[in-house]
Amino acid sequence: MGIARRRPATGATRAAGARRAAGAAPGRASAAARAAGVAAVALAVTAGTIGTAGAVGAAPDGDGDTRRPGVNRLEGVWRTDGYGILVEIHGTAFTTYDVTRISCTPGFYSGAQVGAPGRDGTVRYGQTGKAYASSSITPRGRDRAVYQEDGAASARDLTRLPGGLPAECRQPAPQDALASFDRFWATFEENYPFFAAKGIDWRAKGAQARAGITPRTTTDELQKILVGLLEPLGDAHTALGRKRPGGGYDGVFGGLRPGTAEPTDEVRELSARAVAAQLLAPEQTFGRGRLGVGALPGGIGYLRVSGFSGYVEDGPYQDDAAELDRALDLLLAHPERLNGVVVDLRLNGGGSDELGLRIASRLTDRPFLAYRKVARNDPADPTRFTRPQPSVVRPAAGTTRYTGPVALLTAGSTVSAGETFTQAMAERRPAPVRIGENTQGVFSDIMFKPVSADFVAVLPNEKFLTRSGSTFDGPGIPPNVRTPVFTPEELGQGRDSALTEARKILSAGGAGAADAADATEAAGAGPR
Repeated sequence: MGIARRRPATGATRAAGARRAAGAAPGRASAAARAAGVAAVALAVTAGTIGTAGAVGAAPDGDGDTRRPGVNRLEGVWRTDGYGILVEIHGTAFTTYDVTRISCTPGFYSGAQVGAPGRDGTVRYGQTGKAYASSSITPRGRDRAVYQEDGAASARDLTRLPGGLPAECRQPAPQDALASFDRFWATFEENYPFFAAKGIDWRAKGAQARAGITPRTTTDELQKILVGLLEPLGDAHTALGRKRPGGGYDGVFGGLRPGTAEPTDEVRELSARAVAAQLLAPEQTFGRGRLGVGALPGGIGYLRVSGFSGYVEDGPYQDDAAELDRALDLLLAHPERLNGVVVDLRLNGGGSDELGLRIASRLTDRPFLAYRKVARNDPADPTRFTRPQPSVVRPAAGTTRYTGPVALLTAGSTVSAGETFTQAMAERRPAPVRIGENTQGVFSDIMFKPVSADFVAVLPNEKFLTRSGSTFDGPGIPPNVRTPVFTPEELGQGRDSALTEARKILSAGGAGAADAADATEAAGAGPR
């Protein structure tokens, strides 16, 4: 989840705005509007978010006070492994700083402690003024700790920084155009993992752009220069926000893979009609409209997931999980009666990876590896990454599960957490059949990095690895069966070829779904 996958009415894209949706519709009519969602939701991201994580226990050590409740063993300054972040903990306050080899500036996140430390020293943090926590830090000995975010599928390692906060972090950073550009460039240079895959010579492009900056370069001119560097990346997890006079940020750019488009409100309305025409009855909605459950002819269940966050107006991850469970309980009330399940991810803007794994846990009776995640952690070497962290799907206990044929409907508007769920489900047995189009091709959590008094940059720094160690970043996950998805022709005639094909395959027992998945990769359409 990346910091944010993140949006309105139907979901949140990590790309268009944050895994933690504060509510902006995943579909935007333009890239600028989508970037606006990123920045707007970014401001609503729960304080204290410096990364993502799964539940990680603390290892006891020999420190004298480690077992005594109420002792904050985290006081001090910590450096994340990768991510370019320093974390300062002083009393109950939690503050972050963004660091590159040339700068140290106040970070995007801060928070306050919620409740007393646990017996193992774990401290929970949340947004100031909120009654609930959303993340935690657990000490592992005197000089190591683990950060975890509720609803995330991985953890970040912290190492205590000797000597406390560096002096440069206390000094105001220069805000002239050249200094701002240099911080922006260095932030991408030290964190972005896909320059080589996209054929981008970042150093050459940076040098060329920098040569055009003078002491007279205006904020508008600098914005144009920064956007010019981002556009060729074609990456839906990159964006630029500009601070507005009243506070917060307006999105001025949001990336998108060439050849794909953001679904408009009209597309959403017409696509809902096309789906409804095939359902036996109107779908029942959950999660503020982001989830829909219905029934198709032939004993086939239907689950629409338009986002993996924002299911409740204002609450912790646990409330989102509870709402998702309500939808799944309805879908799987009588799993023995189901001849198949369709999971519709075509307009999924992203959100919490962990919620995707939660669905997967209801669709299996055996554990399986979903993916392994790594992050860039050497500013000077783009080939260096953190140790791989595996995420494992485990069968949900104490509730109904379904283990029969599954079809996943995907499109270019399947983004971020919608894609990590699709990647995870590829390891399920029997494998689902994927129908529709390639997903968007962005998997990493996103980072919000203020690079000046005026601009905040949004970028990824992680890879979600398959079992073989490759990724789908860039081209996205291909379908096993390619069909049109919500094209003008289809919508104009009220057709939904992808859903029709899913019904056909599942009505035949889902035979060949696993073979189709194997054939897709064998033909060279698999990860790179």
